[in-house]
Amino acid sequence: MGGGALALATLSTIGLGAYAAVKRVQSKRPNPLTDSPPINASSAEEEAFIQEFLKSAEADENKKGQH
Repeated sequence: MGGGALALATLSTIGLGAYAAVKRVQSKRPNPLTDSPPINASSAEEEAFIQEFLKSAEADENKKGQH
């Protein structure tokens, strides 16, 4: 194996390692849509109220973040 081929193999290995590390970090980020705790409502109306409240609170927080 020549010097150029060895350098290319080394750089490829380092690049693949960095790519795998970045993918692993990204996969550990929490997803607010799927990682939220379950809503333990006693009725469908209560669940709907909680969901609407969460949506409005999130909208208010987004408005504050833009200012």
